[in-house]
Amino acid sequence: MTSSAIANTKRSEIALVRTPAALLLDWYDRHRRRLPWRPLPGQSADPYRVWLSEIMLQQTGVKTVGPYFEKFVARWPDVASLARASIDDVLRMWAGLGYYSRARNLHACATAVVRDHGGVFPNTEEGLQSLPGIGPYTAAAIAAIAFGRRTMPVDGNIERVISRLFAVEQALPQAKSLIRQFATTLLEEERIADEKSRAADVRSRSGDVKSRSGDSAQALMDLGASICTPRKPACALCPLSDDCVSRARGDQETFPRKAPKKTGALRRGAAFVVTRGDEMLVRTRPPKGLLGGMVEVPNSSWLAAQDDNAALQQAPVLNGVAPWRRKTGVVMHVFTHFPLELVVYTTTVAAGARAPRGMRWTPVSTLADEALPNLMRKVIAHGLGE
Repeated sequence: MTSSAIANTKRSEIALVRTPAALLLDWYDRHRRRLPWRPLPGQSADPYRVWLSEIMLQQTGVKTVGPYFEKFVARWPDVASLARASIDDVLRMWAGLGYYSRARNLHACATAVVRDHGGVFPNTEEGLQSLPGIGPYTAAAIAAIAFGRRTMPVDGNIERVISRLFAVEQALPQAKSLIRQFATTLLEEERIADEKSRAADVRSRSGDVKSRSGDSAQALMDLGASICTPRKPACALCPLSDDCVSRARGDQETFPRKAPKKTGALRRGAAFVVTRGDEMLVRTRPPKGLLGGMVEVPNSSWLAAQDDNAALQQAPVLNGVAPWRRKTGVVMHVFTHFPLELVVYTTTVAAGARAPRGMRWTPVSTLADEALPNLMRKVIAHGLGE
């Protein structure tokens, strides 16, 4: 048999080996989502854009993140320009996206990359985790997607796909470690396929085969977002359907198993919308803690079972203030660990009234430019409404 015939035989043998990893990547090559931070096929990923998107996507959906990502890269196209920005500007740009500690860590991380790494992101999980705001998942995602490291980040979509594929009976969050182990087996299959391709000289004469770990991770994410959805998964369209244990059993929608969710006790308080002509009284929260560094109208403490009178006693002390007027209804907001209910009071003050210490007047017309969290936007809308 000639060398050419031998090579063709090896190619045929490899083509017949359709592992789940290979099927997944083939599906991804045809159906990958177009996302603002994702390079086109054949292009290299930009670590800055990968990092920025991963921070924004923490506990936030793709549709919400898209417009914010595009605003950020238009304003700060690289890590050096972001590092030069003020934290106030970053918080203002982030306003409405929620989980504001991410914005503070984002700025701190950009500063650290420029100061300590010459403006270049570390290319290992360990190096990435040394930066502010980057935990194990985010480090794995950046390492895989931006640098081709053989590691598997596991987000909610991947948890769902893998828990169904292997019928993982253990409940989340305890099952996270096991799910990651199963997900990593797809990378091992990809590695073996790469080695076979290199040995058969299928992909390149040099045998230089680039890891597709990042594509494998993004393929699982896309599969969970578009096919293996929480309800009514489109199993007939799934490239992994023949290997899916839960589909064979017919109970795929029961995965992933989840432990009962604990909800914190309802907290109550009051918010005070004070106007002086066309200005409103605001203040900036302390840099640390919940909503740190964000702008708010004055408000009371948020406590479980707090009554309205106790909250009203915490209103700001002002000269020439008109009687407080309680608005009908309440503003509800749910944080990660507790729900919040705020009663809203409004009043007006004379033109010369001075702002209490630690507060300031700002034009109502420029409130959109302030770093107001969604909670405060709802409070102000409620307070200014009829």
